[in-house]
Amino acid sequence: MATATATGSATAKRKPVFIKVDQIKPGTSGHTLTVKVVSSEPVKSVNTKTGRSSMLMARPSRPTCIAECLVGDETGTIIFTARNEQVDIMTPGATLIIRNAKIDMFKGSMRLAVDKWGRVEVTEPANFEVKEDNNLSLVEYELVNVVEE
Repeated sequence: MATATATGSATAKRKPVFIKVDQIKPGTSGHTLTVKVVSSEPVKSVNTKTGRSSMLMARPSRPTCIAECLVGDETGTIIFTARNEQVDIMTPGATLIIRNAKIDMFKGSMRLAVDKWGRVEVTEPANFEVKEDNNLSLVEYELVNVVEE
């Protein structure tokens, strides 16, 4: 029996549409990619205790670990911002499937990220060479307001 939603209609899972790195555009989300990890650089560990209100202090805090990882496929590379548990699986040479990724803009450049709605999982090694001379995170974008008359 199919699962029913609040409206009573059955929900069917969609097949993921895998895209290539060079198809990523600023401000988009819901990407599913197969990539290889080129490099992983830890950025910082932030303790979440500082700067929080006293109401949130009741929860036990753990440091937030962030790493910038260069990931890519045969079309190009992009920087993936890995957080907490994601950092541990970002070993250079590993092949990953990144599901429901979004594009964050950081200082005018694109960064790939996965929040709580997405997944990063290790898969069997892929048989492609990463095209490292097409780094999409090196392209700088500028926000332009378009006024229609």
